[in-house]
Amino acid sequence: MATAAVPRGPATHWVASFEKAREEGSGSGTWRGRWRRRSVISFGSKNRTIGVAAKNQQITHANNTVSNFKRFHGRAFNDPFIQKEKENLSYDLVSMKNGGVGIKVMYMDEEHLFSVEQITAMLLTKLKETAENNLKKPVTDCVISVPSFFTDAERRSVLDAAQIVGLNCLRLMNDMTAVALNYGIYKQDLPGLDEKPRIVVFVDMGHSAFQVSACAFNKGKLKVLGTAFDPFLGGKNFDAKLVEHFCAEFKTKYKLDAKSKIRALLRLYQECEKLKKLMSSNSTDLPLNIECFMNDKDVSGKMNRAQFEELCADLLQKIEVPLYSLMEQTQLKIEDVSAVEIVGGTTRIPAVKEKIAKFFGKDISTTLNADEAVARGCALQCASLSPAFKVREFSVTDAVPFPISLVWNHDSEDAEGVHEVFSRNHAAPFSKVLTFLRSGPFELEAFYSDPQGVPYPEAKIGRFIVQNVSAQKDGEKSRVKVKVRVNTHGIFTISTASMVEKIPAEENEVSSAEADMDCQHQRPPENSDTEKNIQQDNSEAGTQPQVQTDGHQTSQSPPSPELTSEENKTPDADKANEKKVDQPPEAKKPKIKVVNVELPIEANLVWQLGKDLLNMYIETEGKMIMQDKLEKERNDAKNAVEEYVYEFRDKLCGPYEKFICEQDHQNFLRLLTETENWLYEEGEDQAKQAYVDKLEELMKIGTPIKIRFQEAEERPKVFEELGQRLQHYAKIAADFRNNDEKYNHIDESEMKKVEKSVNEAMEWMNNVMNAQAKKSLDQDPVVRAQEIRAKIKELNNTCEPVVTQPKPKIESPKVERTPNGPSTDKKEEDLEGKNNFNAEPPHQNGECYPNEKNSINMDLD
Repeated sequence: MATAAVPRGPATHWVASFEKAREEGSGSGTWRGRWRRRSVISFGSKNRTIGVAAKNQQITHANNTVSNFKRFHGRAFNDPFIQKEKENLSYDLVSMKNGGVGIKVMYMDEEHLFSVEQITAMLLTKLKETAENNLKKPVTDCVISVPSFFTDAERRSVLDAAQIVGLNCLRLMNDMTAVALNYGIYKQDLPGLDEKPRIVVFVDMGHSAFQVSACAFNKGKLKVLGTAFDPFLGGKNFDAKLVEHFCAEFKTKYKLDAKSKIRALLRLYQECEKLKKLMSSNSTDLPLNIECFMNDKDVSGKMNRAQFEELCADLLQKIEVPLYSLMEQTQLKIEDVSAVEIVGGTTRIPAVKEKIAKFFGKDISTTLNADEAVARGCALQCASLSPAFKVREFSVTDAVPFPISLVWNHDSEDAEGVHEVFSRNHAAPFSKVLTFLRSGPFELEAFYSDPQGVPYPEAKIGRFIVQNVSAQKDGEKSRVKVKVRVNTHGIFTISTASMVEKIPAEENEVSSAEADMDCQHQRPPENSDTEKNIQQDNSEAGTQPQVQTDGHQTSQSPPSPELTSEENKTPDADKANEKKVDQPPEAKKPKIKVVNVELPIEANLVWQLGKDLLNMYIETEGKMIMQDKLEKERNDAKNAVEEYVYEFRDKLCGPYEKFICEQDHQNFLRLLTETENWLYEEGEDQAKQAYVDKLEELMKIGTPIKIRFQEAEERPKVFEELGQRLQHYAKIAADFRNNDEKYNHIDESEMKKVEKSVNEAMEWMNNVMNAQAKKSLDQDPVVRAQEIRAKIKELNNTCEPVVTQPKPKIESPKVERTPNGPSTDKKEEDLEGKNNFNAEPPHQNGECYPNEKNSINMDLD
């Protein structure tokens, strides 16, 4: 997962991409070809291991190491996809109580069952910790990228995982949209807003899926025109082809069934992945060798690129299907495409590149970082959402991947009404307001219009019940406005519902209400280019709703009634008279006031964790985080003891050897050896305090030795520094006694203080040096370097202020011009310019200034 944290007040923004993960310990990171390599969680008897360390345990602890779990989000255990994937996993999948996918592992020597949301939350915990350690501040907000074909259920599941960790996900960003943002925001040569946009196709083949998108770029603007995908075509499918080939070869050649032992199969997968990468850069025969593969037998094989491409011919043919689909959806021609950018690790396979290039009839571009393009795009999105960073303004309009419809029942009959509210590739985020005529609560059901095109077994999105609806006081049906929205996460929701209620206006309110209506009719419509009102004719009132779209508006308040209600429209007087020419005049209707009443909405979604279950997951994750922290502290204490043993044993036979007597040397070496043996026997699994006590025991002996060595290194240097300062001040005192002009301004009593301080310091130094000379190196020093530095500081504080006294300035007598001639006076006058007759004319480089010929020189004698 990408971890690129961005400061935001006391907390930070943080980016997480479901396809990328960078080196642990970096301030930013990514997932994509590294999702399966670093998105690994291993469960042990004391703690969890996450990331690279867990990946290294995947073969030795196969049953308790979880990977490749991203696609399990939002799915039921009986989902055909889950049942198919279950056969290829080293860990156990079981059904949860809510019908979801559960992962069974041994943790803390007990059997535990974790949901997919909990597993992803564990990974987010690690990434959050990494970001916080590098940023030195807490992380609370993040951006997470998901495949563009993720459905609402899968997206909500990912959001729940972020909530378990305490992360506020600002946006779930589609992978291809993040790639497009990363590409476009740096481009300086994009066409202007009034020019024809530049069309760029992005192709991404990662470990498990193949995604393509077409995007239109203008200066500061990005619009996703369409997306296509194959969720079941990726690098792991190419790996599986190699594994199947070598399993068959080893069964024939060595009589070994690799599939019978999960560890052997995992090792074969690792070696086949390495072989696949090597074939991308080499066309010759390449060997595959595995030692002690099964039953202590070594196995070997070979493969070249031509054989590999022939083996994967059916996979390569599938590449063109999403490309054709994309061009058909967007109605683009090949010549309309300006560039084709490829990302994802699997696009490095030459045959994959060739297929893409051949389809578009042009060279493909690899200007983007294949592994980090998604994460970089998320980081840019995250920075743009943070007030702490100034990012170039860049508008991003995404697309709805699947068409969404609403179905409802009528009040009068059992027939259902259906309306497609969002077509495929409709702009997102986007809101629409639908108006219904109802006399009571009613139900709306959202579903995907084209179930065959959705890689998810359930077409239903959710059921929404609009409550507290009632008829008007006059018995007429109420006008109910429902706001439907595809939000920034790409999730469909009914955000608000309101009922237009008509009540009699009070006499004192009539005049003000009329004035308000006049103002509303005179006010020009806002956003007329993006807002439209669609009224469909029907034989029965309420069969189809009125639809008002508000584009990217995010206001949660319902629109004004004037835009969708006909009751509030002022009819033309002439047309009214024409219609009622044969009817008697009607009595004047009483004034009414229109009020919007907010209505509660009950949402029953296909996949949503209950509040109680979510709170339980949050509590469980908190306990595991604390256990991991305690175990880390315990391991750190144990490692500190081990490190101390190895370090001191080496130095006792090296630089520390002279600073300990022979008897103590032998005793200490013996103690170090005993401690080492203890660590690997009784001390293998002790409490933290046991290691702390053991380290203190060793340091009682080792610290004095270390101090003696350090003092022996530093003491001569500081003694030399002290001697230099004594010589310096002694020389100044001697110059003073010899009446040197530099120091004749210093008072004699002050200089005596300097001489006294120098004599005392010199006597002290001689005494301690003589005493130290009588000591051996294995004895504690008479004086430490710190004491000598203190003596230097004391000497400087006493002598430096005296010897650096500046000479007093001697002021020259002031000259004042009087009527009787010049005379001196205490009054200060400007000695420069025309009044300073003794001043020498100004010179520069030995020459006179231009006005020097006008200066006056006068002999005052």
